[in-house]
This record gives sequence, structure tokens and C-alpha cells, in this order.
Amino acid sequence: MTTRTDAQSTAPHVADSHDLIRVHGARVNNLRDVSVEIPKRRLTVFTGVSGSGKSSLVFGTIAAESQRLINETYSAFVQGFMPTLARPEVDVLEGLTTAIIVDQQRLGADPRSTVGTATDANAMLRILFSRLGQPHIGSPNAFSFNVASVRASGAITVERGAGRTRTEKATFTRTGGMCTRCEGRGTVSDIDLTQLYDDSKSIAEGAFTIPGWKSDSWWTVRTYAESGFLDPDKPIREFTEREMRDFLHREPTKVKVEGVNLTYEGLIPKFRKSFLAKDREAMQPHIRAFVDRAVTFTTCPDCDGTRLSEAARSSKIEGIGIADACAMQISDLAGWVRALNEPSPRSSSGRYPMVAPLLGALLGTLDSFVEIGLGYLSLDRPSGTLSGGEAQRVKMIRHLGSSLTDTTYVFDEPTVGLHPHDIQRMNGLLLRLRDKGNTVLVVEHKPEAIAIADHVVDLGPGAGSAGGTVCFEGTVEGLRAGGTVTGRHLDDRAALKDTVRTPTGTLEIRAATRNNLRNVDVDIPLGVLCVVTGVAGSGKSSLVHGSIPAGAGVVPVGQGAIKGSRRSNPATYTGLLDPIRKAFAKANGVKPALFSANSEGACPHCNGAGVIYTDLAMMAGVATTCEECEGKRFEASVLDHHLGGRDISEVLAMSVTEAEEFFGTGEARTPAAHRILGRLAEVGLGYLSLGQPLTTLSGGERQRLKLATHLAEKGGDRLVYVLDEPTTGLHLADVEQLLGLLDRLVDSGRSVIVVEHHQAVMAHADWIIDLGPGAGHDGGRIVFEGTPADLVAARSTLTGEHLAAYVGA
Repeated sequence: MTTRTDAQSTAPHVADSHDLIRVHGARVNNLRDVSVEIPKRRLTVFTGVSGSGKSSLVFGTIAAESQRLINETYSAFVQGFMPTLARPEVDVLEGLTTAIIVDQQRLGADPRSTVGTATDANAMLRILFSRLGQPHIGSPNAFSFNVASVRASGAITVERGAGRTRTEKATFTRTGGMCTRCEGRGTVSDIDLTQLYDDSKSIAEGAFTIPGWKSDSWWTVRTYAESGFLDPDKPIREFTEREMRDFLHREPTKVKVEGVNLTYEGLIPKFRKSFLAKDREAMQPHIRAFVDRAVTFTTCPDCDGTRLSEAARSSKIEGIGIADACAMQISDLAGWVRALNEPSPRSSSGRYPMVAPLLGALLGTLDSFVEIGLGYLSLDRPSGTLSGGEAQRVKMIRHLGSSLTDTTYVFDEPTVGLHPHDIQRMNGLLLRLRDKGNTVLVVEHKPEAIAIADHVVDLGPGAGSAGGTVCFEGTVEGLRAGGTVTGRHLDDRAALKDTVRTPTGTLEIRAATRNNLRNVDVDIPLGVLCVVTGVAGSGKSSLVHGSIPAGAGVVPVGQGAIKGSRRSNPATYTGLLDPIRKAFAKANGVKPALFSANSEGACPHCNGAGVIYTDLAMMAGVATTCEECEGKRFEASVLDHHLGGRDISEVLAMSVTEAEEFFGTGEARTPAAHRILGRLAEVGLGYLSLGQPLTTLSGGERQRLKLATHLAEKGGDRLVYVLDEPTTGLHLADVEQLLGLLDRLVDSGRSVIVVEHHQAVMAHADWIIDLGPGAGHDGGRIVFEGTPADLVAARSTLTGEHLAAYVGA
């Protein structure tokens, strides 16, 4: 019996046989019946040229199907409020586990959201101060800038048994930490009332100048006109004191307007709720411009920007208040918490044994920040100010201490924004997630990140319609010998220049003190390719974006979101659609407006969007393809008109490369469109489709799209282009094309300043400015200025050491 039991226990269990994620026949976007087998509990890197189908396979197929299946586990009641997610176009998907997507989407820019609230570090600090802070002021809520103090009194009925009731007086108090002046925002707003209304007019005459507040709108103007509190026919400047108070400050009050129950509220609180409570960056451009005109923000004088009440600021632990702790650089805060947890002479368990577990958990979170290369941040940093790479690493911190295992983590270029020195730390964190028993899928281009993969999937061979196939699947060593585009370029190294360009002038920066800069003086050479580098948080952006004097002719070309709606695409953004519409109209003898999805030719069902958007309050919104136009965005009658044998929807589905050929010759020849397409191809966006929504582009793609529009500007030889990590999202084979573009820009007389970590760009530079030596308060100084050859020869900085290793010096 014993022998038989032992034999059974050593035999593999059938449950252990499901160790692969199998994908067969994937056809999402440009994928061509892709079939792969991805090992579970391993680190798999997906690589390939930009536009080869990596994101379509990882995010659009594997992660999307996992999310769809998770949604099906909700109750029928909940599913009734949710749109039905379409199943990805794939024949077989087996072995999926719960997918957690850690992408580069910026954290919500809610004015109350900070790095501390986004990672629960603030929650642990609040508990710590509620236990140890002196004087003791209350529960953790007393240290929260999101909780207001509440006091109430009244009568309560106490029921002690059948027929035994007694009315008692009772009071209720809750101590919150919110500053009452700024309501926990840290800033106060001063509203310019002259921007909200014209006081020489009456409400009936259309006094309001707020966008969208028309004189006949029910929910705004008519509520004021017919509330009974005001005389709608009297000019606002003639209002009595009481009318003015009701007009500007009245608390929400129920009123009846033509038999409809509505809520009347003073203009100032209504304006704050309608405009100031929203994310400014998410506003439409004209609304954002209006808010910028009407409102000025200054640091709250009562709390000095800490967001906290005086009582919350007064409670301290060993001389440090919670506002002081949140303002510290996280690496310093970790040192302070570590000191609190050190053993005392009387106890080996620490000076504060009653909170030792809490101190340990808080220290673990703070050390994760330092380990991931974000030790230079502070917990009170607004989350909306983080870059895409920083936001992705902050999200990672949530998962490092998670108890979940057998989960699939999906990362989108986690090395974005990282100095070569910091990439080693990121690699260690990815391996830690894998070693906990998770499947880690990474879309990546950097050789240092590809090198740690257990399994590599290389897609290509080209971009767009020339990609969408698996070129290689196996180990890193096999990739090197595989002969694919990635394999051939994996060990490519850019060489140092033999000769560098001579500057034609300088851009002077004097006594720069922005953020962590320490009274920096530097001359940035003009007429050359200048690279500004240094570890993450060393002060590069503060120097380049925050300290260059106004009027220097600087054109910032960053990776930020392009202002516009989700209807915008490369064709509309670059002005390409105008000559295309005119060409269609001329060929068919109709109006150009017919070929606009935002005008007469739009599909009436989806209003020309091509998809139906469902916004869900509690989770990310969902887009489903319009069934009426099948995503083509136009009315069926519009598609009967052709140019060169193609209708307008087919043209918008073309890649830039296809369209450049299409509009270059034959019946469809359109020189104006061909010139714009040439600029898009020049910046490496040949694979992009003309109608792809701008909201789906990566940061690097957005930057190159902006650069393409700037190339057409007049007086370009006097401009100074500032590029922020232009290698983001670029395959190794594309970096060479980027270097050629940068050379052409400089050779045409422009000045180019590049904030960059990629060693190939550093090696190709004419001049390097290296900041450091560390991050946060350990940085902010110029540690090197000179040519790349001098930097390699000196090896006096971290950048110098890594660049020397890169070029093999």
C-alpha cells in the first residue's frame, strides 16, 4: 500500500499539464493567422519592428480575451449594465489566466490624487500618525485631506424592548484632515466673474458667456431666469445685494420651472462643480482655454499647499509631521521610517513594537519605490504630473507586494524613460514577479530587457500589412542566430563620431533652480545635435523644459497626448484629409463635406465615429464597432464615390506607405497630399494607417507625428527642436533611421536638443550634457559637458561608464 501511494504521488498530476497559453489563428488587426505557444510562469518578451503586430497579439488578443472572460463571471444583473465585449478574432485561445495590464496610460489627473494615494502609502502613514503622533488628534481620517470634519447634533430614538422607547439627545463628530480653505486640493482658485457673464445684460438677454450656456438651455439659464430668486429682465449690475447673493452663492435649492422639478444653485458653486472638479487635460480645447482665462490658481495660504488642516499638521512623530513626511523625497522617507523601526536599547523588536508590522509594510512599499528607480519622487506629488513611464512603474509597485500568483502580467515597454543604469533594476523586478509563479508578458525593444527573457516571440518581418507573422519563437540565443530583423540588429552598436559639428551659437541658461536643479549655469550649443542625459529624476526635463528662457524659438516635441477628440486621426491632425476630400469631390462632382466623417457624410448611427462608446462610471469605457457602417464611419451612399478605384473608407484604411504610392501617380495623383505623406514616412510612421484614432497611438508615435507637422513650418532653420526620448517604441532597426532624420534636421540648419537615454543616440551626438550624479536631491547638477568621445574617455559618470561599455571602449 505504501509503495503504491508513493508511486502515485510522484506521478505528474493532470492539473500540472496546463503549462502553456496556446494561441491559434489570431487575426486581430494585421495579424495573419498567428499561432504561438507561450510558457506559463516564465518571462516572455515580444519584439519586432514598430507596427509588426506585437500589441495586437499581447493586448488585443490575449489580454482582451482574458478581460472578456472575467466580465462573464459577473452576475446577470451587473452584465446587463455592461456592453458585450467582442471576442477577438482568433480560432483557439487556451490556458488563459487573469491578465493584469500595466501600461503607460497616465494615472488619473484628479486634483486629489497623489503618488501616496495611488499606492496606499498615504493610508499606512495616516494609521502610523494616528497611533504615534503627538498630540493625538484622532483616527486615521484626521490625517486625510479627502475627509472633511463633520459635526451634527439632534434627537435619536432608543428602542429597548416592546413598547419601551426613549428619545435622547445625541451628537456626532468626525475629525477629518481636510483643509477647509482649499478643500484638500492644496490650491485656491480666484474666479474672474467678468469672464462668466456680461453684467450690462440681463439673464434674458443672454448675459452668460460660459461655453454651452445658451439663453434657452433648460438646465442652466432657464433655471436662473425662472427660479423666482432673480429678475431675469434686470441687468446683472442692477441686482440688489440679496439678488446678487442668491445669484452667486445660494446653496442648492429645489425649484419648479414650468412644472419640472429642478435644483437651483449659485453661479460660483455651480461653476466649480461643472468645470473645476474635472481633469483639466481631459477638457475640450475651447473649454480648457475658457477655464484658463476665468480662473487663476495659487497655493492655499492656510495650509501652504499641504492640503491638511492645522490640527493634522500639528501632530508629529519625533518632530516630523505627516505633511513633512509626504513632502520628503521617498528615499529619505524610507530612511526615516527605517530609523523608527530600529531596535531600542530596551527592546530588540524596535522602538515602537506596537506598530512594528505597520512600519515593516510601509518600509517595504517605500523601498519598492527606491528599487524601481522612483526614490526621487515625493508622496505628495500629484499623480497627473507623472510621465507615462513613471506612471507604469508606480502601478508596478501595487503588484510587487501582491499575494496573487498564477496571474498574467502584461507590460508595455517598462524600460521607457529609464537610464541604462536603472534598466538593471527593472529587470530584477520583472524576474521577481515571474519567480512568484506569475506569467510575465513584455512588449519591448531594448536589448538589455530582451536578454533576460526565458522565451522570445519575434513578429514581423515588416510593419502594417508587411508584418503580422511570427518570425521566430524560442530562446534569446536562438534569436541571435535566427536571421530575423531583430536577431540581426540585437548586437548592433552605434560608433562614436570621428568628427563632430561646430556650434553656430549658444542658448544660455543661468541660475536654474526649477525643481531639484541647483543653481545650474549651462550653455547649450546651437546648430548641432545636443543630447541631455542622466539617470531618471536627475533634472533633465527641469533643465530643458522648465529653464530655457522664453523667446528662444524653442519648439517642444513631446510625447504628451495630442489635443483633440477620439475622432481625430493622423489624416485630420496633419491636414492631410483636406486635399484628399477635395480630390474626391473633384473626381465625383460633389461637395468635399460629403467625405468628412464629422460632417455631411457621417454614418447617422455612430455619428461618424465608427464605434459606439459606452462610458462606465466604475471602470474603463468600452468601444464596440458600429453595426450600421461596420466601422467605416461613412454613410453607404458616400462609399459609392471613388477615386483611383478606392472609396474614402478604403483610403483611410491605407498605411502611410501605401497612400504615398497611391497619391503619387495615376488618376489619384495629389501633390499636396503626397508632400504630407512624405513627411510622415520620413519620421518613420510609414506603417501607420491614416484613419487610426490618435488615442490609440503610443507616446513615441505621437511625438513623431508632431515632428512631421513641424517639418512643414516656415523659418525652420531658426527653430530649436526639443525632442523627449524619440527612441520610445522604436525597434533597433528603426533607431538607425531616426539618427538619419536627426542628422537631416541639423544639416538643414535647425538646432536639435534631445533628452535621451539610448546609447546609440548618445554616441551619435555632437555634444552631451550629463546631469546627476543621482536622482532627486542627489542630482540637479551638471556632471559632464563635452563630446561623446570625451565622456567615454573620462568615464567619470554613470552615463560615461555605460556608454563606454556600449561602444566597446
